[in-house]
Amino acid sequence: MKKNLLFTLFLLLVVATSFAQRQFRFKDGKFKVVQFTDIHWDPKSPGCDTTRNTILSVLKQEKPDIAILTGDVVTDNPARKGWEAIVKIFEDAKMPFAVTMGNHDAEPQYMSKKDIYDLLMRSPYFVGSHGPKGIHGHGQHVIPVYGEKNKDKAEALLYCIDSNDYPETDELGHYDWIHFDQIAWYREQSKHYTQLNGGSPLPALAFFHIALPEYRNLMNRKGTWGKCDEGEVCAADINSGMFASFAECKDVMGVFVGHDHDNDFIGQEKAICLAYGRVTGTDAYGGLVRGGRVIEMYEGQRRFDTWITTPAGREFTYYYPSGITSIDEEGPYLPALNVKPTKHGVNYTYYEGKFKKTADIANGEKVKEGVLRNFIITEARSDDHFAYDFRSYIKIPAKGVYYFDIASDDGSRLFIDGKEIIDNDGSHSQEFVSGKVALEAGFHEMRILYFEDYMGQSLKIKITDKNGSSILPDEMLYVK
Repeated sequence: MKKNLLFTLFLLLVVATSFAQRQFRFKDGKFKVVQFTDIHWDPKSPGCDTTRNTILSVLKQEKPDIAILTGDVVTDNPARKGWEAIVKIFEDAKMPFAVTMGNHDAEPQYMSKKDIYDLLMRSPYFVGSHGPKGIHGHGQHVIPVYGEKNKDKAEALLYCIDSNDYPETDELGHYDWIHFDQIAWYREQSKHYTQLNGGSPLPALAFFHIALPEYRNLMNRKGTWGKCDEGEVCAADINSGMFASFAECKDVMGVFVGHDHDNDFIGQEKAICLAYGRVTGTDAYGGLVRGGRVIEMYEGQRRFDTWITTPAGREFTYYYPSGITSIDEEGPYLPALNVKPTKHGVNYTYYEGKFKKTADIANGEKVKEGVLRNFIITEARSDDHFAYDFRSYIKIPAKGVYYFDIASDDGSRLFIDGKEIIDNDGSHSQEFVSGKVALEAGFHEMRILYFEDYMGQSLKIKITDKNGSSILPDEMLYVK
C-alpha cells in the first residue's frame, strides 16, 4: 500500500512538472488566450456556482489554448478552500492556466502570495511559477509560444506581471505600481528572446491586474471601443515607466488588465493596444455581463483579434493593429464605380497663391496639370504658397473597412467617391488625422486637396485594413 502511494505521488509530480515545463505552440497558425479577471471568489457565497458556470461556458465556447487569470481571484476566507475550488475548475476542464496577483488576493487576512503559488504549483494544469527572487511582486514569468512547424523556436511571448497592491504610505497614492526591478526583469526577458530571434522582437502580450496610467489617455478618445462605466481609470498615481519600456523593447503588442470592473474598453496608445478584460465573478461589483476576454494571435504576424465572450455569446471583435472592429464591418459600404482604368498614376492640378484653407485653392493661379505616380508634392515649383488638387482611382482589393491617415503641413482634405473622409484643413504645422470608410472591392474615386502656406511642407498618406497598414502604394492608384 505504501509503495502504491509513493508511486502515485511520483506520477503526480511528473505530470505537474511536465505541465509547468510544457511547450505551447500555434495550431493552424493561431493561438488563443482567454483572460478571466476579478473572479472575487467567496467560498461562502452561493454566487460561486454562477461564476463557475460563467468560466466553463466561456471555455466551452472558445476552446482556448491557455487561460490567464489577472488578479483578485479569491477575495474572502477560507481563502485556501477558495483557491482549491478555482484550481479544480481548470483541472476538471483540462485547461492550462496562469495567474497574476491582484491588489486583494494577498491581503493580510487571506493567504500570502508565496502560499498561493505553493498551492498553485501543485496543480498539473498550472503553467506559472513563483517568479524570480529578489524583486518586487510574485509570479512574474514569461510563457513562450512556439511555432507549429519549428518546434524549437519561440514565435510569440506571454508576459505575466504582478502589478502589486498598495504603496508603503498614503502620500504615494492609493495603488502601487510596477517597480523598477520588475521592469528590469521584463527588459532582460525581452532582450533575451529578441536576441534568440536574430535581433527582431517577438510579438508579445502582457497581462497584469491594475491598469497603467497611460490607460487614462484612451478615455473619450476617438478609436476607443467598449465601456468606461467607472468614469475613471484606477491606476497608480506614480508612473514608473512600464509603458515606456514596452515601447522601447518593441515586443508587446497588447496589454490586458482588470481591476476596474465597470470598464472593458480597448484602444491604442503609441501603437500599443491597451485593453481591459471583462469582469468574471458574480460576487464582484459592477453592472457588466460576466465573461472573459479572448485574444487570438497569428503565427509570424504582429496582429491579433480580440473580443468579449459571455454565456450569451461573443460581443464585437477588435482587430489589432488596424483598430477596425466588426461593428465597422456592418457597413454601409460604398459601391465600386463602373470604371476600368489600366494606367497607374494620379492626376493633379498645381496652383500657386496665398492659401489659408482648401476652399481657397480654386481662387489660386492654375500653373500646370499632369500625372504623378502618387500623391506627392516634391515637384512643387515653390517652397511656400502652393496647392494641389489630386484625383485618382484607387483599386480596393477586397470588401472591407479601410482607414486612411493623412499627415500634412499645411492643410488637406480627403474624399472617396465624393464623400469627405478626412478633414485636416487649415494653416498648421504637420498634423496627423485619420478617417475610415467601408468600401466594396473595385475602383473608387479618390480626391485630395492640399495646400502649403509657409515654413515647411509635407503630405503623407497611409492606408490600413484589418490585417495591417502601409504607405499608400503606387500600385493601388490609377488614372483613365
